Amino acid sequence: MQPSSNLSRRDLLVSASSFGALAALGACSAPEKKPALLYDISLAEWSLHRELQAKRMTNLDFPRIARTEFGIGAIEYVNSFFKQFARDEAYLKNLMARCDEHGVKSLLIMVDGEGELAHVDDAERRKAVENHHKWIDCAATLGCHSIRVNAGGGGDEGERQRRAADSLVSLAEYGAKSNINVIVENHGGASSKGDWLAGVMKLANHPRVGTLPDFGNFHLGDGKWYDRYLGVTELMPFAKAVSAKSHEFNEAGDEVRTDYRRMMKIVVDAGYRGYVGIEYEGDKHTEFEGVSKTKALLEKVRSELSA
Repeated sequence: MQPSSNLSRRDLLVSASSFGALAALGACSAPEKKPALLYDISLAEWSLHRELQAKRMTNLDFPRIARTEFGIGAIEYVNSFFKQFARDEAYLKNLMARCDEHGVKSLLIMVDGEGELAHVDDAERRKAVENHHKWIDCAATLGCHSIRVNAGGGGDEGERQRRAADSLVSLAEYGAKSNINVIVENHGGASSKGDWLAGVMKLANHPRVGTLPDFGNFHLGDGKWYDRYLGVTELMPFAKAVSAKSHEFNEAGDEVRTDYRRMMKIVVDAGYRGYVGIEYEGDKHTEFEGVSKTKALLEKVRSELSA
């Protein structure tokens, strides 16, 4: 028996209403986003410095190796491995193409050998500032957020703080034009004292001036060391990047010089949620092994801290 036309219309309306309700329910029950990771992991180029110095790889190979060998999608350059190409548009375009090919993000350039930003001589200090301009431009071209500089110089430590802060602010003003930060690593001399470098940050008091705390660079010379956990604690309020220095691992996969659980808790408790850069510097493992072991430890600690 054929249903009446009125009944058919009623059934159609009910079906349409039910479909709309189901669609709305589906929209409301969409899968929730995964919680953000406490920190991401990047790779500092210095981790592979022996490979680079032996010419078994070049700076142009760095994006591919980071992705294919380690599954890492963010990198931190060292200027000494492409120093002659800072203003070479063709070279930088090639490097960016390789990053794009492998889905790798450029984060920062570690800059060395361009003069002392806290030099006692004003002319030398101005020259050092100008020498860094090309690396700010290069970082902007590559899509980085920062250049890492050093705060070297002689004389009284208090005056050195003032001179370093003055140079950093000058660089930051230049970098602001292209959204580039200027960050300082504890990297020998007075800068390896966490309180001294924190004092430089307070004097600079600029939103584009910050720190890159390194877990291991707290040697003061003559066998003396600044407490690394205190130093990182003092530098984290200004951190725009973090360097996970590693040298050697035991059978359990822990770094033997630095308690990564204690150190990464300091980093996370400071509210930092950016990239933590692997910087393997040891000789007990191959560089590829060292990077892999550091990555595994950072992932393990991240999981523990997230629990």
